[in-house]
Amino acid sequence: MSEGMTYTKAGVDRERRANAKKALKLLNQTHKFSVYGEVLRLPYGCIFPVGDRYLDLAIEGVGTKVLLAQLAEKYDTIGIDGVAMAVNDVIRSGAHPLAVADNIHAQVSNPILVRQWMKGIAEAAIQSGCIVIGGEIGDVAEIIIGIKEGKGFDMVVACIGELHKDHIILGTEVKPEDVIIGLRSSGIHSNGVTLARKVLFKHWGGRFNAYDRLDNMENELIFEILKPTEIYSKPMEYVTESYKVKGAVHITGNAYLKFDRIMRFSKAVGFEFNNFTPQPIFNLLKDIGRITDEEMFKTFNMGWGFALIVEKQDEDDVLDALERIPIKAEVIGHATATKRIVVNHDRKKIVLK
Repeated sequence: MSEGMTYTKAGVDRERRANAKKALKLLNQTHKFSVYGEVLRLPYGCIFPVGDRYLDLAIEGVGTKVLLAQLAEKYDTIGIDGVAMAVNDVIRSGAHPLAVADNIHAQVSNPILVRQWMKGIAEAAIQSGCIVIGGEIGDVAEIIIGIKEGKGFDMVVACIGELHKDHIILGTEVKPEDVIIGLRSSGIHSNGVTLARKVLFKHWGGRFNAYDRLDNMENELIFEILKPTEIYSKPMEYVTESYKVKGAVHITGNAYLKFDRIMRFSKAVGFEFNNFTPQPIFNLLKDIGRITDEEMFKTFNMGWGFALIVEKQDEDDVLDALERIPIKAEVIGHATATKRIVVNHDRKKIVLK
C-alpha cells in the first residue's frame, strides 16, 4: 500500500455519514405523541416516560462482521455481537435492559445457520439478564448475497430497558477533573470491521489468509477478529447501585470521538486520555495498514469498550467494585476545561477534535 489506509478509503466516509445523519432531526416532530410526558434528550438518544418510569430503546447491527462469520464458517458468536451492541447502547442512560428482539435478513433460511444464530442471541441475552421477546427472519435473496452461496445474512437487534427518573445519566454534570474509567474490550468488537477486513484479509485485498496464526495472537487471525463484543450491563448496574455515574460511553463507531456527545451536554469540558494497552490486533492493523494514530483512535476502541465518568473522589471505590465482578477496569483519562478531545499515546499527543 503506497499510502496509509483510512476508514474513508475502506468505504466508510465519516464526514458524509455525519452529514447524512442531520436528517434525523426530522424525527423530532414525532415526540409530540409521547403519551405520559416529555421525551427526554440525552447525549446518545432519547428516552420516553411510561407511568413513573422511563424507557430506553436502542437498535443496532453487527455490520460487515457477518462477512467474517461467513469466511470462517462460524456462526455461533455473531448473535452475541448483535445483542451486545444493543444492550451496551441502552445502559448508557442508566437503564436496566429488559428484553431484546432480533431481525435477520437472510439469503435463505438455512436451519443449521438459524440454530447457530439463535445460540449466540440466547447466550448474550442470558448474560444481559434479558428475555428474547420475538424476532423475524426474512428470506430476501435478491437483497442479501454475502460471500458464500446460500449463507449471506444481515443481523439487527433491538433492546429495551427501563429506569427511574432519579437514575437517569443526563451527561450534563461532568466537570473538569472527573475521571474516566475504561472497561476492557475483548478486541475489535463490531466496529471498524470494514477497514480491518481490507487491511488484513486476502479475500478483500489484504495481506493474510483467514487462518494465519501470527505472533502474539491467541488464535488464528479470523478468530481474533470474530471474538464477540463484551457485554457491560452487569458491571454498569453494579456500579450505579452505589455510585453516581455522570456519563457513560459505549466506545463503538467513531471511537473516542464519541465523547463529543458528552461535550455538547456538559459545555464546559473536554477530555484527555492517557492510558492505552491495545490488544495485539490493533497494533497489527496499524502497522500493516500504515494507519495513522489519529485514524486508529477515531475508528477503533483500542482496548477499552465502555467508559464511565465519575467523581475523582469515587475513583478507588468504583475500581474496587468493578474488580469484585470481576472485570478489568482502569482509569484511562479525565475531563478537562479545554473543550478538546486529546489522546496521549506512545509519546505522542493526538488531538482528535
